[in-house]
Formats: sequence, structure tokens, C-alpha cells
Amino acid sequence: MHALIELFLAMPPIARVVFMLGITSALGLALGHIRLRGVGLGIGGVLFAGIAVGHFAKQAGVTLNAEMMEFIRDFGLILFVYTIGIQVGPGFFAALKKSGLALNGLALLMVGSSILLTAILVLFDLVPLGSGLGVFAGGVTNAPALAASQQVLKEVGADAAVMALPGLAFAVTYPFGIAGNLLAMAAVRIVFRIDPQEEARAFEAARRAEVAALDTMDIAVTNPALRGVRLGDLTLLPSLGVCASRLLRGGQLRVPGEDTRLEEGDVLHVVGPRPKLEQVRLLMGREADVRLTTKGSDLRWERIVVTANPVLGKSIAALNLKGACDVVVSRVNRAGVELVPNAALKLQFGDILTVIGKPDDLKAAGCIIGNSERRLQTVEMIPVFVGITLGALLGAIPLFLPGMPAPLRLGMAGGPLIVAIVLARIGHIGPLVWFMPPAANLALREIGIVLFLAVLGIASGDRFVETMASGAGLPWMAWGVLVTLVPLLLTGLLARGVMKLNFLSICGVLAGAQTNPPGLAYANAVVASEAPALAYATVYPLAMCLRILAPQLLVLMLW
Repeated sequence: MHALIELFLAMPPIARVVFMLGITSALGLALGHIRLRGVGLGIGGVLFAGIAVGHFAKQAGVTLNAEMMEFIRDFGLILFVYTIGIQVGPGFFAALKKSGLALNGLALLMVGSSILLTAILVLFDLVPLGSGLGVFAGGVTNAPALAASQQVLKEVGADAAVMALPGLAFAVTYPFGIAGNLLAMAAVRIVFRIDPQEEARAFEAARRAEVAALDTMDIAVTNPALRGVRLGDLTLLPSLGVCASRLLRGGQLRVPGEDTRLEEGDVLHVVGPRPKLEQVRLLMGREADVRLTTKGSDLRWERIVVTANPVLGKSIAALNLKGACDVVVSRVNRAGVELVPNAALKLQFGDILTVIGKPDDLKAAGCIIGNSERRLQTVEMIPVFVGITLGALLGAIPLFLPGMPAPLRLGMAGGPLIVAIVLARIGHIGPLVWFMPPAANLALREIGIVLFLAVLGIASGDRFVETMASGAGLPWMAWGVLVTLVPLLLTGLLARGVMKLNFLSICGVLAGAQTNPPGLAYANAVVASEAPALAYATVYPLAMCLRILAPQLLVLMLW
């Protein structure tokens, strides 16, 4: 053992930091896997392992390079929030339009109630202002709020003793801030007897219902007024979101195009929402007795994935696959939702097109569209670093508000998240594609949050036990429980009991309004669904800005 200690102490500073983070991360992940009646710490176990490692490191006289640890912490946080933004970006703005006002209203309730509770604690002399700021930041697990607290205390001329209080209170209250988030989610789940799997299915069904489900119909053309009419002149079809993908004439199955002239007796295979198909049937004739299938014909259908850069952002009409390859697109699947392939629909990386045509024509269409499995599994690293760079730049921009003694900044959490959401929504700019394979996204996200929590735990561990042993931290911990649980439970019970929101979306709101990445990681671990991440990203930008602004408001009001 003595030899191992000597070997560790002889390590270069970088190797020592890597060794400590490796040990902390492995122990924390193992701790997070331990479950009691199905409930465990999950990713939050890394924080508690870090506190233990940090405490014992101090006892052994081990010191770690502070600048290096700070860099690793911030870089881990950047990785986490950037990959979250890339994941939810395509659906973020749609969620903002439909449910974003309600979700952000809940986030505002959470933030406002935690600010009010902190102000009451300070006004009634239950905690000094410096400690109260730390209780607020730790109770809501917001490190940028701690940084903002220290910055504004410096601006108003606080002495060294007061400047030290927020950090100590933060270290004491932060662990329960993590655990309290998980407990609040579990409480809502137990009180309302919620089945997470059922909630996930309900969320997916609701999301798919936003886009009319596609159906098919084979229609026999019996309307004499349509004899000789070009299919492209039937503007009713695209206006209804209906696509004709096959044509049976004289016993021969073919792919129809815009120049195809209809004849009585033709049978068209059309794709679209069921109510719209009924309208087309009334226009054209009647539902046919035969079913148009490619079986037994020289036509085939294939699913082709959009991966070629030249077609990104192009509309289906501009692609002109019918003219170039004699094939027709009958469906488009985007992020699990089927879309009608109308002429104006612009293609995005990863779209899955159902294409009908002859085998050789399908092969030619595949060459145009891409259909490259390798590109789907490859992480484009240039866009990743461009996105992170832009995020760091946005986070560093000072925001000057009237009456504020110091400028506000989105920081290394808010900046990369907002940039990632915008870039993922755009999809691509020239050759830069902001698509990331799900497995790669998950790996980077997990690495980022583990590094962030490991560093934060080690940094808090050297003071945590000492503060608790002296008794000074016990009141802070008690008030931290209050500041953590009351807003969480109030928001969670209101969201489910009154607003009847999906439980997984509620979990995302509770984690996002508390700017609590481990809470999101826990929600993601409960059941596989995008609901928590979408809700998290919907409320996170507003919540982060308010959390950073809150300490400055508290100091201005109470100093």
C-alpha cells in the first residue's frame, strides 16, 4: 500500500487528476447501479463517490491541479448540454409552440417559489445572505448560480468571510438538491400510481397524432371528367396531402408521374390520411376490388435513407426522382413520424424515404439520395467542434441589464445548449451536418455528465464532512431540503393533478427548471423516451437565465 501511495504521489499532475477521476467515475457508476426496490441513485452516484474521494484525498494530503479540474468540469458540462441540444433540437421548436408556454409557466413557478423561499429565510434571519445564496444555488443544483452569487457579492464589496459562505452552503445542500429531484419524481409517480411505460406509449401516440396517420387506398377511376387529365393537374391531391404511388392499367403495374394522363378503368394506389383519401375517392370514382401490390410485378419498393449532402434541404419536387430515375416517393419517415411526401417537403439528413420503382431504377435513386449506412454510423467531428465553439462564444457574451451591478452571461451550460438546439433544428449548413448517431450521442452525453459530477464531488468533498461535523452545515442542509422539495413537489403535483401532463414531460420540467442534468439522466433511465429531454430543453434556457439572475436580484434586494 505504501508503495502505491508513493507511486501516486510521484505521478505528474495530469496523470494524478486522470487517476482520481477514473477511480471516482468507476465507483460512482457502480454505486448508481445499486437499486433498492427498483430505485437507485443512477448517475447521481458519481457525485456522492466524488464527495467521498475528495474527503479522503484531503485527509491524505493529496492535492489536484485546480485549473485542470475546473477545465474538465466545464468541458464535461459542455459535452452534456451540447449533446442534449443536438438530440432534442429537431423537435424543440414544435414542442415550444404546442406545449412550451405551459411547461415554461411551470418552470417559472419553480424558480419563483425557490427565490421566494430563499428571500424569506434571509429576511427572517434564519440564514445570512451569503449562506442563503449558497443554499439557493445548491438546493436547485445550479453551479452557475453559485458563480453569479460570488460575482455579485464581490461587486457589492463583501468581505472574505461572507465570500466563503456561498461555496460552503452549496457543498452541503447540493447532494440533497440532486436526491430531492429524484425523490420528487418518485413521489409524483407513487401518488398518482403512474406506469412509466404506459406514459411513454401515450407520449409517442400523442406526438404521432400531431401528424395525421397515413393510410392507403386503391381507387378505380370511373369519373369520365378525368379522362385525359394529367395527374400533375389534379392539384387537389397535393393540397390534401395525398400521393399516387402506383397505377394499374391494362393489367400492367407502373409508376405514375405528373405527365401520366388518366383513363377510365385505371386503378391508382394512393397514400395519405384516411379522411383525405375518402375525398379523393369521391372525386375519382370508387374503391377498387383489386389490391395493387408489387408482388408478381417488375416493380419493387425500398426504404432509402437520406445521407447525400447534395440533396439536403432540397424539396422532393426539386429532386425530380420521377424524371431522373423513374421512381416515386410514397412516404417519408422523419424521427419516427410518417409524413406525406408533398412536393414542397424539404429533405433532412436521416429521413427514410419509401421509394417505388424497378430494381435498377431504385439502385440509381439510392445513389442520388445516399443510403449510406456508414454515414449514419459516423460522427462528423467538424460540426461538433464548430457547434461547441459557437456555444462557448454565445455563453461568454455579456448581457447588460438595467440596475444589475455586473453583466449576465449564459455561461458554459446555456450557450452550448442553445446553439446545439438551433443547429440541430437547421440540420445542415453547406457540407456541415449536425446529425449525430444516437449511440455516439449517448456515449458523449454520459462521458460529459460523469466528468462534471466527478469533479464537482471531489471539489466539495474536502469541505463537506468538515462543515457537517462542526454542526454549521446542519441548518443549511435543513433549509436546503425546504428550498429543494417545496418547489419540486408543488410543481409536480400541480402539473399532474391539475394540468394532467405526461409524467415523463413532468420529469423533464422538474430536471430542466432545476437545471439538474442528473435529474434528466435519471428520468431517461426510467424508460426509453424523448419526452423528458424535450421538456428539459424546452424549459432549460429560461430556467438557466432566471437561476443566474436570481442571486443578483436577491443581493440587490437584501444586501
